[in-house]
Amino acid sequence: TLKENDVKATFFVIGNQIKGKEEILKRIKDEGHSIGLHTYTHNFKKIYSDNKIFIDEMLKCQEEVYKVTGIKSNIIRFPGGSAKRLDKEFKEELNSRGFKIYDWNIDSGDGINPKTPVNKLFKRATESNIKSKPRVLLMHCDNVQKNTSKALPDIIKLYKDKGYEFKTINNETPEYHFPLKKQIVLQWYNRNIQSYLVLKEK
Repeated sequence: TLKENDVKATFFVIGNQIKGKEEILKRIKDEGHSIGLHTYTHNFKKIYSDNKIFIDEMLKCQEEVYKVTGIKSNIIRFPGGSAKRLDKEFKEELNSRGFKIYDWNIDSGDGINPKTPVNKLFKRATESNIKSKPRVLLMHCDNVQKNTSKALPDIIKLYKDKGYEFKTINNETPEYHFPLKKQIVLQWYNRNIQSYLVLKEK
């Protein structure tokens, strides 16, 4: 569908799902789409247990993508999104390692419910009350999301008819992520030594 409509997309891939699907990943690259990192295991309990583990998962995914495509991708998406998971300190650490973070502002809903009817996918993917620009549309392309591919041609047509241009996420794309997790700073003095304590919201 993407090729037929001359549309390029960004595919965030899971590292441990690449084996056996190398030709698909190569095709994604060869057809001009961009490839992002979506951790190695997508195991929420594991990847969000510690920031170091999260980073290691992204590095491992990066290596798997590189072995197949020769591309060292640095664009990442948090499984489930970065909301309540990304704070200023963690963002700075990720950025210092060259990673750029991307969330979305339109969710088709096919991730939570792969069997969402085509008409509902279309409606959610083309919501007109989204004020932020650019529009970053989240859709999935696993085997279970069969209705997504059915809804996609009409979604593409509507946006093209409205004058939108489809672009991939790449190294030049400004980061787009949910608001950072708030930090509460408590300040106190002890023998004229100023100290700070940072409490991270859960």
